[in-house]
Amino acid sequence: MLLKTHLNERQEQILLLLSKFDYMTRDQLRVYFGLRSVRNANRIFKELSDYLSVIRDGYQSIYYLNKSGREYVGCEKIRKKTGNVEHTVMRNELFLFNQCPADWVNEIKVSDGVTTVVADAMYTHLHTKHFVEIDNLQTMRENRLKIERYKSLGIALEQQLGHPPALVWLTTTELRRMQIKEACEELPFVVKVFIYEEIR
Repeated sequence: MLLKTHLNERQEQILLLLSKFDYMTRDQLRVYFGLRSVRNANRIFKELSDYLSVIRDGYQSIYYLNKSGREYVGCEKIRKKTGNVEHTVMRNELFLFNQCPADWVNEIKVSDGVTTVVADAMYTHLHTKHFVEIDNLQTMRENRLKIERYKSLGIALEQQLGHPPALVWLTTTELRRMQIKEACEELPFVVKVFIYEEIR
């Protein structure tokens, strides 16, 4: 089958968004682009089927760029069906929950030259930088180690940014929320912890 040589603006915007956010559910794309009905969304994504791969997750479909989609938008990052998909979908839900911050950046490295943290994302809200951490499959031990690195970076981050940052967690259960809050008690900045089901 011959691919379309030119897509319309909305189709191109869908491919570009997936280039930036890796994996998005049908509902996430529907909300972002204001596609109203599920039926309408399904029709639009079917028209883009030559450019997209899809993962079925119960009643939900998760889309990502295939080779043709990557080539169309000039994206070099190859996505596959991996265990990291749900982690990425959770992060993207937080992006939508925060009304799609214009300066949202995924996988951002922060360092003081000694300690380094790679945050899942970073964005600005109310003139404050927010670092995002997604707690999906990692152990609480891994989370605590990362929190310790944030603690070590506290003063350096505040000096670099000119203000204390905020740390936003998205986790899966109330128990994990309580454990994360407890681990973050000594952090020198504001911490918010959401549960995935709360923000969907």
